[in-house]
Amino acid sequence: MAADSETQLDPSPPPASARPGELAAATSLLELGVLFARLGVTAFGGPAAHIAMMQDEVVNRRKWLTEARFLDLLGATNLIPGPNSTEMAIHIGWERRRWAGLAVAGLAFIVPATAITGVFAWAYVRFGAVPAVGWLLYGVKPVILGVVVQALLGLAPRAARTTGLRVLAGAAALLVVLGAHEVAVLFAAGVAALVASTAARGRSAGPASLILPLAPAVATGVAHGVTLPGLFAVFAKTGAVLFGSGYVLLAFLRADLVERLGWLTEAQLLDAVAVGQITPGPVFTTATFIGYVLAGASGALVATAGIFLPAFVFVALSGPLVPRLRASPASAAFLDGVNVASLALMAVVTLELGRAALVDVPSAGLAVASGLLLVRFKVNSTWLILGGAAAGWALHAAN
Repeated sequence: MAADSETQLDPSPPPASARPGELAAATSLLELGVLFARLGVTAFGGPAAHIAMMQDEVVNRRKWLTEARFLDLLGATNLIPGPNSTEMAIHIGWERRRWAGLAVAGLAFIVPATAITGVFAWAYVRFGAVPAVGWLLYGVKPVILGVVVQALLGLAPRAARTTGLRVLAGAAALLVVLGAHEVAVLFAAGVAALVASTAARGRSAGPASLILPLAPAVATGVAHGVTLPGLFAVFAKTGAVLFGSGYVLLAFLRADLVERLGWLTEAQLLDAVAVGQITPGPVFTTATFIGYVLAGASGALVATAGIFLPAFVFVALSGPLVPRLRASPASAAFLDGVNVASLALMAVVTLELGRAALVDVPSAGLAVASGLLLVRFKVNSTWLILGGAAAGWALHAAN
Protein backbone atom coordinates (compact mmCIF):
# COMPACT_ATOMS: atom_id res chain seq x y z
CA MET A 1 0.00 0.00 0.00
CA ALA A 2 2.85 2.38 0.79
CA ALA A 3 4.40 1.88 -2.62
CA ASP A 4 1.04 2.49 -4.27
CA SER A 5 0.56 5.73 -2.33
CA GLU A 6 4.00 6.94 -3.37
CA THR A 7 3.20 6.21 -6.99
CA GLN A 8 -0.05 8.16 -6.80
CA LEU A 9 1.72 11.18 -5.30
CA ASP A 10 4.75 11.14 -7.59
CA PRO A 11 4.74 14.57 -9.30
CA SER A 12 6.95 13.53 -12.21
CA PRO A 13 5.34 12.86 -15.61
CA PRO A 14 4.59 9.15 -16.06
CA PRO A 15 6.33 7.30 -18.89
CA ALA A 16 4.45 6.02 -21.93
CA SER A 17 2.05 3.16 -21.24
CA ALA A 18 2.72 3.37 -17.50
CA ARG A 19 -0.88 4.41 -16.78
CA PRO A 20 -4.13 3.57 -18.57
CA GLY A 21 -5.06 6.07 -21.24
CA GLU A 22 -1.54 7.32 -22.02
CA LEU A 23 -0.27 6.25 -25.41
CA ALA A 24 2.39 8.85 -26.20
CA ALA A 25 5.75 9.62 -24.64
CA ALA A 26 5.98 12.23 -21.91
CA THR A 27 4.66 15.61 -23.07
CA SER A 28 6.77 18.74 -22.72
CA LEU A 29 5.38 21.83 -21.02
CA LEU A 30 6.02 23.75 -24.24
CA GLU A 31 3.80 21.33 -26.19
CA LEU A 32 1.03 21.72 -23.63
CA GLY A 33 1.35 25.49 -23.62
CA VAL A 34 1.38 25.86 -27.40
CA LEU A 35 -1.62 23.56 -27.91
CA PHE A 36 -3.87 25.15 -25.31
CA ALA A 37 -2.83 28.69 -26.21
CA ARG A 38 -3.86 27.95 -29.80
CA LEU A 39 -7.16 26.50 -28.61
CA GLY A 40 -7.67 29.56 -26.42
CA VAL A 41 -7.46 31.75 -29.53
CA THR A 42 -9.56 29.60 -31.87
CA ALA A 43 -12.03 27.68 -29.65
CA PHE A 44 -15.38 29.32 -30.41
CA GLY A 45 -18.80 27.87 -29.75
CA GLY A 46 -19.02 27.19 -26.02
CA PRO A 47 -17.84 24.28 -23.80
CA ALA A 48 -19.17 21.46 -26.00
CA ALA A 49 -17.24 22.80 -28.99
CA HIS A 50 -14.09 23.42 -26.94
CA ILE A 51 -14.15 19.86 -25.57
CA ALA A 52 -14.70 18.49 -29.07
CA MET A 53 -11.59 20.33 -30.27
CA MET A 54 -9.59 19.01 -27.32
CA GLN A 55 -10.75 15.47 -28.07
CA ASP A 56 -9.60 15.85 -31.67
CA GLU A 57 -6.19 17.14 -30.60
CA VAL A 58 -5.28 14.96 -27.62
CA VAL A 59 -7.03 11.69 -28.59
CA ASN A 60 -7.08 11.58 -32.38
CA ARG A 61 -3.98 13.53 -33.37
CA ARG A 62 -1.47 13.40 -30.52
CA LYS A 63 -2.55 10.11 -28.88
CA TRP A 64 -1.95 11.60 -25.45
CA LEU A 65 -5.07 9.91 -24.05
CA THR A 66 -7.31 7.05 -25.05
CA GLU A 67 -10.99 7.71 -25.65
CA ALA A 68 -11.75 5.84 -22.43
CA ARG A 69 -9.54 8.11 -20.29
CA PHE A 70 -10.82 11.23 -22.06
CA LEU A 71 -14.39 10.16 -21.27
CA ASP A 72 -13.48 9.57 -17.63
CA LEU A 73 -12.03 13.08 -17.39
CA LEU A 74 -15.12 14.50 -19.08
CA GLY A 75 -17.34 12.72 -16.58
CA ALA A 76 -15.27 13.98 -13.65
CA THR A 77 -15.36 17.52 -15.07
CA ASN A 78 -19.15 17.47 -15.27
CA LEU A 79 -19.38 16.56 -11.57
CA ILE A 80 -17.54 19.64 -10.29
CA PRO A 81 -18.63 23.27 -10.58
CA GLY A 82 -16.89 25.77 -12.81
CA PRO A 83 -16.08 26.19 -16.52
CA ASN A 84 -16.11 22.70 -18.06
CA SER A 85 -13.76 23.31 -20.98
CA THR A 86 -11.19 25.05 -18.78
CA GLU A 87 -11.36 22.17 -16.31
CA MET A 88 -10.82 19.69 -19.15
CA ALA A 89 -7.69 21.62 -20.17
CA ILE A 90 -6.47 21.51 -16.57
CA HIS A 91 -7.26 17.78 -16.29
CA ILE A 92 -5.30 17.04 -19.48
CA GLY A 93 -2.37 19.07 -18.18
CA TRP A 94 -2.46 17.07 -14.94
CA GLU A 95 -2.54 13.77 -16.86
CA ARG A 96 0.52 14.68 -18.93
CA ARG A 97 2.77 16.66 -16.55
CA ARG A 98 1.12 16.65 -13.13
CA TRP A 99 1.30 19.97 -11.21
CA ALA A 100 3.32 21.90 -13.77
CA GLY A 101 1.11 20.64 -16.58
CA LEU A 102 -2.03 21.52 -14.63
CA ALA A 103 -0.89 25.14 -14.35
CA VAL A 104 0.51 25.49 -17.87
CA ALA A 105 -2.46 23.96 -19.72
CA GLY A 106 -5.03 25.88 -17.70
CA LEU A 107 -3.30 29.25 -17.95
CA ALA A 108 -2.45 28.79 -21.63
CA PHE A 109 -6.13 28.20 -22.39
CA ILE A 110 -7.37 31.10 -20.26
CA VAL A 111 -4.85 33.90 -20.93
CA PRO A 112 -5.35 34.39 -24.70
CA ALA A 113 -9.14 34.49 -24.31
CA THR A 114 -8.74 36.90 -21.39
CA ALA A 115 -6.53 39.20 -23.47
CA ILE A 116 -9.02 39.22 -26.36
CA THR A 117 -11.91 39.93 -23.99
CA GLY A 118 -9.85 42.70 -22.40
CA VAL A 119 -9.51 44.41 -25.79
CA PHE A 120 -13.29 44.27 -26.22
CA ALA A 121 -13.71 45.71 -22.71
CA TRP A 122 -11.33 48.57 -23.50
CA ALA A 123 -13.26 49.35 -26.71
CA TYR A 124 -16.52 49.20 -24.78
CA VAL A 125 -15.34 51.65 -22.13
CA ARG A 126 -13.71 53.89 -24.74
CA PHE A 127 -16.50 53.97 -27.33
CA GLY A 128 -19.55 52.84 -25.35
CA ALA A 129 -20.45 49.83 -27.52
CA VAL A 130 -19.37 46.28 -28.35
CA PRO A 131 -17.76 45.97 -31.81
CA ALA A 132 -20.00 44.23 -34.34
CA VAL A 133 -18.76 40.70 -35.11
CA GLY A 134 -21.92 39.04 -36.36
CA TRP A 135 -20.22 38.13 -39.63
CA LEU A 136 -17.54 36.23 -37.70
CA LEU A 137 -20.05 34.08 -35.83
CA TYR A 138 -22.04 33.50 -39.01
CA GLY A 139 -19.08 31.68 -40.57
CA VAL A 140 -17.69 30.05 -37.43
CA LYS A 141 -20.88 28.52 -35.96
CA PRO A 142 -21.53 26.05 -38.82
CA VAL A 143 -17.92 24.85 -38.65
CA ILE A 144 -18.18 24.39 -34.88
CA LEU A 145 -21.29 22.29 -35.46
CA GLY A 146 -19.27 19.91 -37.65
CA VAL A 147 -16.48 19.69 -35.06
CA VAL A 148 -18.88 18.79 -32.24
CA VAL A 149 -20.70 16.20 -34.32
CA GLN A 150 -17.38 14.56 -35.22
CA ALA A 151 -16.42 14.37 -31.54
CA LEU A 152 -19.77 12.83 -30.63
CA LEU A 153 -19.45 10.21 -33.36
CA GLY A 154 -15.95 9.36 -32.14
CA LEU A 155 -16.77 9.10 -28.43
CA ALA A 156 -20.26 7.58 -28.56
CA PRO A 157 -19.26 3.98 -29.47
CA ARG A 158 -17.04 3.78 -26.39
CA ALA A 159 -19.41 5.54 -23.98
CA ALA A 160 -22.64 3.84 -25.17
CA ARG A 161 -21.13 0.41 -25.72
CA THR A 162 -24.04 -1.60 -24.28
CA THR A 163 -27.79 -1.52 -24.84
CA GLY A 164 -28.34 -0.40 -21.25
CA LEU A 165 -25.96 2.56 -21.61
CA ARG A 166 -27.58 3.55 -24.90
CA VAL A 167 -31.00 3.55 -23.24
CA LEU A 168 -29.54 5.58 -20.39
CA ALA A 169 -28.15 8.14 -22.86
CA GLY A 170 -31.56 8.52 -24.51
CA ALA A 171 -33.26 8.97 -21.15
CA ALA A 172 -30.69 11.56 -20.06
CA ALA A 173 -31.15 13.56 -23.26
CA LEU A 174 -34.94 13.46 -22.89
CA LEU A 175 -34.79 14.65 -19.28
CA VAL A 176 -32.58 17.60 -20.20
CA VAL A 177 -34.87 18.57 -23.09
CA LEU A 178 -37.81 18.46 -20.65
CA GLY A 179 -36.01 20.89 -18.35
CA ALA A 180 -34.31 18.68 -15.74
CA HIS A 181 -31.18 20.11 -14.11
CA GLU A 182 -28.04 18.88 -15.86
CA VAL A 183 -26.19 17.93 -12.66
CA ALA A 184 -29.19 15.99 -11.33
CA VAL A 185 -29.34 14.08 -14.62
CA LEU A 186 -25.62 13.23 -14.43
CA PHE A 187 -25.88 11.88 -10.88
CA ALA A 188 -29.08 9.98 -11.64
CA ALA A 189 -27.43 8.35 -14.67
CA GLY A 190 -24.44 7.37 -12.55
CA VAL A 191 -26.62 5.84 -9.85
CA ALA A 192 -28.73 3.98 -12.43
CA ALA A 193 -25.62 2.50 -14.04
CA LEU A 194 -24.26 1.54 -10.62
CA VAL A 195 -27.50 -0.21 -9.60
CA ALA A 196 -27.68 -2.09 -12.90
CA SER A 197 -24.04 -3.17 -12.65
CA THR A 198 -24.46 -4.31 -9.05
CA ALA A 199 -27.60 -6.27 -9.92
CA ALA A 200 -25.77 -7.95 -12.79
CA ARG A 201 -23.04 -9.07 -10.38
CA GLY A 202 -25.71 -10.44 -8.02
CA ARG A 203 -24.87 -8.21 -5.06
CA SER A 204 -26.75 -5.52 -3.24
CA ALA A 205 -25.65 -1.96 -3.91
CA GLY A 206 -23.06 -0.65 -1.51
CA PRO A 207 -22.11 2.98 -0.96
CA ALA A 208 -20.64 4.46 -4.16
CA SER A 209 -17.37 6.36 -4.09
CA LEU A 210 -18.76 9.65 -5.35
CA ILE A 211 -16.81 12.87 -5.57
CA LEU A 212 -18.79 15.71 -4.04
CA PRO A 213 -16.92 18.99 -4.33
CA LEU A 214 -16.75 21.15 -1.25
CA ALA A 215 -17.78 24.52 -2.61
CA PRO A 216 -16.87 27.04 0.09
CA ALA A 217 -19.35 29.80 0.75
CA VAL A 218 -17.46 32.98 0.05
CA ALA A 219 -18.90 35.95 1.87
CA THR A 220 -19.22 39.01 -0.34
CA GLY A 221 -20.89 41.45 1.98
CA VAL A 222 -23.29 44.20 0.94
CA ALA A 223 -21.20 46.90 -0.68
CA HIS A 224 -22.28 50.01 -2.53
CA GLY A 225 -18.86 50.92 -3.94
CA VAL A 226 -16.74 48.66 -6.11
CA THR A 227 -13.68 47.30 -4.30
CA LEU A 228 -11.10 44.82 -5.58
CA PRO A 229 -11.57 42.40 -2.64
CA GLY A 230 -15.35 42.57 -3.11
CA LEU A 231 -14.97 41.98 -6.85
CA PHE A 232 -12.74 38.95 -6.22
CA ALA A 233 -15.20 37.55 -3.67
CA VAL A 234 -18.20 37.82 -6.02
CA PHE A 235 -16.45 36.00 -8.84
CA ALA A 236 -14.74 33.43 -6.62
CA LYS A 237 -18.14 32.50 -5.17
CA THR A 238 -19.58 32.21 -8.68
CA GLY A 239 -16.72 30.02 -9.92
CA ALA A 240 -17.01 27.80 -6.85
CA VAL A 241 -20.71 26.98 -7.07
CA LEU A 242 -21.84 27.42 -10.67
CA PHE A 243 -22.90 24.46 -12.77
CA GLY A 244 -24.39 24.78 -16.25
CA SER A 245 -24.25 27.07 -19.25
CA GLY A 246 -23.51 30.73 -19.87
CA TYR A 247 -27.17 31.44 -19.23
CA VAL A 248 -26.75 30.15 -15.67
CA LEU A 249 -23.73 32.45 -15.33
CA LEU A 250 -25.95 35.34 -16.42
CA ALA A 251 -28.45 34.51 -13.66
CA PHE A 252 -25.74 34.37 -10.97
CA LEU A 253 -24.11 37.63 -12.02
CA ARG A 254 -27.42 39.42 -12.35
CA ALA A 255 -28.41 38.47 -8.80
CA ASP A 256 -25.11 39.74 -7.34
CA LEU A 257 -23.93 42.59 -9.55
CA VAL A 258 -27.24 44.13 -10.71
CA GLU A 259 -29.82 43.41 -8.03
CA ARG A 260 -27.85 43.12 -4.78
CA LEU A 261 -24.80 45.32 -5.24
CA GLY A 262 -25.99 47.64 -8.00
CA TRP A 263 -22.56 47.71 -9.66
CA LEU A 264 -23.87 47.02 -13.19
CA THR A 265 -26.93 47.90 -15.21
CA GLU A 266 -28.95 45.22 -17.00
CA ALA A 267 -27.66 46.48 -20.36
CA GLN A 268 -24.02 46.32 -19.23
CA LEU A 269 -24.45 42.76 -17.97
CA LEU A 270 -26.02 41.60 -21.24
CA ASP A 271 -23.18 43.24 -23.19
CA ALA A 272 -20.66 41.46 -20.96
CA VAL A 273 -22.25 38.04 -21.50
CA ALA A 274 -22.48 38.71 -25.25
CA VAL A 275 -18.73 39.38 -25.38
CA GLY A 276 -18.07 36.16 -23.48
CA GLN A 277 -20.12 34.30 -26.09
CA ILE A 278 -18.56 35.86 -29.21
CA THR A 279 -14.92 35.68 -28.16
CA PRO A 280 -12.91 32.43 -28.29
CA GLY A 281 -12.03 30.40 -25.22
CA PRO A 282 -14.02 29.96 -22.01
CA VAL A 283 -17.30 31.88 -21.64
CA PHE A 284 -16.22 32.71 -18.08
CA THR A 285 -13.98 35.46 -19.51
CA THR A 286 -17.17 37.47 -19.11
CA ALA A 287 -15.61 38.16 -15.71
CA THR A 288 -12.66 39.90 -17.42
CA PHE A 289 -15.02 42.24 -19.25
CA ILE A 290 -17.03 43.09 -16.15
CA GLY A 291 -13.90 43.60 -14.04
CA TYR A 292 -12.48 46.04 -16.59
CA VAL A 293 -15.76 47.98 -16.86
CA LEU A 294 -15.97 48.28 -13.06
CA ALA A 295 -12.34 48.86 -12.05
CA GLY A 296 -10.06 49.02 -15.09
CA ALA A 297 -7.16 46.66 -15.72
CA SER A 298 -6.80 45.77 -12.02
CA GLY A 299 -10.47 44.86 -11.84
CA ALA A 300 -10.15 42.69 -14.94
CA LEU A 301 -7.24 40.74 -13.42
CA VAL A 302 -8.93 40.34 -10.03
CA ALA A 303 -12.28 39.21 -11.47
CA THR A 304 -10.59 36.76 -13.85
CA ALA A 305 -8.49 35.26 -11.05
CA GLY A 306 -11.56 34.96 -8.83
CA ILE A 307 -13.76 33.09 -11.29
CA PHE A 308 -11.08 30.66 -12.56
CA LEU A 309 -9.18 29.89 -9.33
CA PRO A 310 -11.80 27.40 -8.00
CA ALA A 311 -11.45 25.33 -11.20
CA PHE A 312 -7.74 24.76 -10.53
CA VAL A 313 -8.49 23.81 -6.91
CA PHE A 314 -11.29 21.37 -7.78
CA VAL A 315 -9.28 19.64 -10.52
CA ALA A 316 -6.24 19.39 -8.27
CA LEU A 317 -8.41 17.69 -5.63
CA SER A 318 -10.37 15.38 -7.94
CA GLY A 319 -7.87 14.63 -10.73
CA PRO A 320 -5.72 12.14 -8.80
CA LEU A 321 -8.86 10.18 -7.83
CA VAL A 322 -10.07 9.47 -11.38
CA PRO A 323 -7.84 6.37 -11.91
CA ARG A 324 -8.94 4.99 -8.52
CA LEU A 325 -12.59 5.49 -9.43
CA ARG A 326 -12.08 3.52 -12.64
CA ALA A 327 -10.29 0.73 -10.75
CA SER A 328 -13.28 0.07 -8.46
CA PRO A 329 -16.13 -1.91 -10.12
CA ALA A 330 -18.80 0.10 -8.31
CA SER A 331 -17.37 3.55 -9.00
CA ALA A 332 -16.43 2.51 -12.56
CA ALA A 333 -20.09 1.66 -13.24
CA PHE A 334 -21.13 5.03 -11.79
CA LEU A 335 -18.58 6.78 -14.00
CA ASP A 336 -19.88 4.90 -17.06
CA GLY A 337 -23.34 6.30 -16.39
CA VAL A 338 -21.99 9.82 -15.95
CA ASN A 339 -19.94 9.52 -19.16
CA VAL A 340 -22.85 8.46 -21.34
CA ALA A 341 -25.08 11.16 -19.80
CA SER A 342 -22.34 13.74 -20.49
CA LEU A 343 -22.39 12.82 -24.18
CA ALA A 344 -26.19 13.04 -24.15
CA LEU A 345 -25.88 16.60 -22.81
CA MET A 346 -23.39 17.39 -25.60
CA ALA A 347 -25.88 16.05 -28.14
CA VAL A 348 -28.64 18.31 -26.80
CA VAL A 349 -26.28 21.31 -26.95
CA THR A 350 -25.41 20.35 -30.53
CA LEU A 351 -29.08 20.47 -31.52
CA GLU A 352 -29.40 23.91 -29.96
CA LEU A 353 -26.25 25.05 -31.75
CA GLY A 354 -27.61 23.68 -35.03
CA ARG A 355 -30.75 25.82 -34.75
CA ALA A 356 -28.62 28.91 -34.17
CA ALA A 357 -25.96 28.12 -36.78
CA LEU A 358 -27.89 26.81 -39.78
CA VAL A 359 -29.89 29.89 -40.68
CA ASP A 360 -29.72 29.74 -44.50
CA VAL A 361 -28.30 27.77 -47.43
CA PRO A 362 -24.71 29.18 -47.25
CA SER A 363 -24.40 28.38 -43.52
CA ALA A 364 -25.72 24.85 -44.13
CA GLY A 365 -23.18 24.48 -46.94
CA LEU A 366 -20.37 25.53 -44.59
CA ALA A 367 -21.48 22.90 -42.04
CA VAL A 368 -21.57 20.11 -44.65
CA ALA A 369 -18.21 21.13 -46.14
CA SER A 370 -16.50 21.28 -42.75
CA GLY A 371 -17.93 17.87 -41.82
CA LEU A 372 -16.58 16.32 -45.01
CA LEU A 373 -13.14 17.90 -44.51
CA LEU A 374 -13.02 16.64 -40.92
CA VAL A 375 -14.13 13.09 -41.64
CA ARG A 376 -12.61 12.49 -45.06
CA PHE A 377 -9.38 14.52 -44.98
CA LYS A 378 -8.79 14.88 -41.19
CA VAL A 379 -8.26 18.64 -41.53
CA ASN A 380 -7.30 20.28 -38.24
CA SER A 381 -10.32 21.95 -36.66
CA THR A 382 -8.35 25.15 -36.01
CA TRP A 383 -7.84 25.71 -39.75
CA LEU A 384 -11.50 24.98 -40.39
CA ILE A 385 -12.58 27.59 -37.85
CA LEU A 386 -10.27 30.20 -39.38
CA GLY A 387 -11.66 29.24 -42.80
CA GLY A 388 -15.20 29.62 -41.48
CA ALA A 389 -14.38 33.09 -40.16
CA ALA A 390 -12.90 34.04 -43.56
CA ALA A 391 -16.00 32.70 -45.35
CA GLY A 392 -18.25 34.69 -43.01
CA TRP A 393 -16.26 37.85 -43.74
CA ALA A 394 -16.41 37.21 -47.51
CA LEU A 395 -20.18 36.69 -47.45
CA HIS A 396 -20.59 39.78 -45.28
CA ALA A 397 -18.50 41.86 -47.68
CA ALA A 398 -20.43 40.54 -50.69
CA ASN A 399 -23.68 41.73 -49.14
